[in-house]
Amino acid sequence: MKTVFATALACFVLVGAAAAQTPVGTSGTATGPRAGSPAATPSTAKPAMPAAPSTAASPTATAPVSADYRLAAGDKLRIDVYKDAQLSQAVQVRPDGKITMPLIGDIPAVGRTSTELRDAISTALAEGKFLSDAPVTVIVTETVPQLIYVTGEVNRPGSYVMVNGQMSILQALAVAGGLTEFANKKDIRVLRKGAGRMQTIKFNYKEALESVREPMQLLAGDTVIVK
Repeated sequence: MKTVFATALACFVLVGAAAAQTPVGTSGTATGPRAGSPAATPSTAKPAMPAAPSTAASPTATAPVSADYRLAAGDKLRIDVYKDAQLSQAVQVRPDGKITMPLIGDIPAVGRTSTELRDAISTALAEGKFLSDAPVTVIVTETVPQLIYVTGEVNRPGSYVMVNGQMSILQALAVAGGLTEFANKKDIRVLRKGAGRMQTIKFNYKEALESVREPMQLLAGDTVIVK
C-alpha cells in the first residue's frame, strides 16, 4: 500500500512540474517577450507616404477653348485693355447674356466668340471717344456646360451638350434620334429666352433639307419643340 501511494505522489509531482514549464501564450493570445530574452528589434520600414493629390480636371472646363467657341451665360472672362488698369478686369457673363464694362456699360456677350466680343469692346471704346485703337484682349478663363433641349416627336428627347458652344438645329434633331413618323416637319418651334421675354422661332425641317443655306444655329438654353 505504501508503495502504491508513493508511486501516485511521484506522478502528481512530475505532472505539476511539466505544467509549470509550459510557456504562456501558446494558445494564440499575443504576449510580450519573456524576461531575459532579447528585446524585439524596432521596425525599420518607412511609413507609407500620403497619396499625391489628383490632377484630374474639374467638371468646369478651365482649359483653353477654341477660337470659334461661343460664349454662354456663366462663362468667366479676363479682359485686358493695354495700359489701362481701370478697364482691365475679370468679368462673368450674366444670365441676361451681357457683361458690364467701366465707361461703356453693358455689352452683349452670349453667342459671340471671344474675338467678336473683343471687337465690340474696341468699337465701343472708340465710339465713346474714351480710347482709340487701344489693343483689347479677351480670354475665356472658365466655361460652363452649354446645353440645348429637344422635346416632342423625336426618338430621344432630352438635353444635349453643344460642341464648342455651337450646334445647328439639324444637328440637334440628329443627336435626338431624328423625328418620329408622327412629327410635323413644317412646324417645329425653338423657344429662346431673350431680354426679359421668351422668343418663339419657327423652323421648317422639310425646307431646310432642300435648302443650300446654312441651317439655323442654336444658342445655349434653346428648347426645340417638335409637334
